[in-house]
Amino acid sequence: MTATAVSSGETIGTLVKRWRERRRRSQLDVSLAADLSAKHLSYIETGRSNPSREMIERICDELDVPLRERNRFYLAAGFAPAHRERPFADLGVAKDAVHAVLTGMEPSPAVAVNVRWDLLAMNRAMRPFLSDLPTDLAGPPVNMLRATLHPDGLAPMVRNLQQWRSHVVRRVRRQLERTADDGLAGLLLELESYGGAPVTSAGSTLADDLVVPLQLSTPYGDLDFLYAATVFGSPRDVTLDEIAIETFFPANAITTAILRSLAG
Repeated sequence: MTATAVSSGETIGTLVKRWRERRRRSQLDVSLAADLSAKHLSYIETGRSNPSREMIERICDELDVPLRERNRFYLAAGFAPAHRERPFADLGVAKDAVHAVLTGMEPSPAVAVNVRWDLLAMNRAMRPFLSDLPTDLAGPPVNMLRATLHPDGLAPMVRNLQQWRSHVVRRVRRQLERTADDGLAGLLLELESYGGAPVTSAGSTLADDLVVPLQLSTPYGDLDFLYAATVFGSPRDVTLDEIAIETFFPANAITTAILRSLAG
């Protein structure tokens, strides 16, 4: 059986090869890890063979393909999509779990965002920081990165704006590399257009990104936050696969006291 093309003209072989090269993996490496022969993988990539559903899942697992993109694999191979996508409001128990996590983070500000950092939900501690956004940044949906870095948003409050901007831009680049999401490319260009020194990866390390603070001058006082992201394990729904909980923890006692006062 030969490969089937999706509406964009891409075949299953094209998608497999693109994601293998995106992950910088050889055919031999992927074939061994996914338990198929290098010859069979070569046949898939060249359109001489069509993979089964089980084989698609093994290859996608090995290449860490997001669920949204996996559905394209299935369609290209002539199968129905394996992972459904629902609006956040229709996630039922999963939505309740997201809100429970957000509430549990209080008094630290926390938000739930999708793959493009569009706001899905937030806890009460975050509301004071987003309540005065101008109309063109207030959404819906609010894009958290745009709201933070836009000159008309929170940017004038960020005391370490250049450092935080560099951190954010590198995160978007990594997210784009991991997910290949079309909207992230446009968002990245927009964030880079806000000004500041060009962001490069030179001299930056994962350790640097883990400890980059967000320092704000607010009507409540100077606040210093450390940032952490949480994702859900083993999601089978596209929407849940793309949700992250982003929490800003107080980095010092003064910030802790102010957050507790606001909560009270």
